[in-house]
Amino acid sequence: MDIETIREYCLGKKEVEEGFPFGESTLVFKVKGKMFLLASLDSDIPQFNVKCDPEKAIEWREQYASVIPGYHMNKRLWNTVIVDGSIPTKIIKEMIDDSYLLVVKSLPKKDQQGLL
Repeated sequence: MDIETIREYCLGKKEVEEGFPFGESTLVFKVKGKMFLLASLDSDIPQFNVKCDPEKAIEWREQYASVIPGYHMNKRLWNTVIVDGSIPTKIIKEMIDDSYLLVVKSLPKKDQQGLL
């Protein structure tokens, strides 16, 4: 899975916007103004940060060596995923979906309408 595929997958979700609030090397995806994925663009191997349920974050890290505590993020709530081919695409999409849903569920009820 390459960064363009990740980008297209994220943009396929409802109410998602992309931007570069932290500079040209970090692509950020937000739903209703809240971040759910940050992708590094200056790495040879694609990698991104996703928000996680704390227990699920630990599970992913134990299951995959290429999932580590979130780089420059709250390590309890965020994981960095290194897309080196060791994680099936289905699982990568599940991580992205989980992050998106966690953020959507944290929004005010009126902002959640049509997103769940």
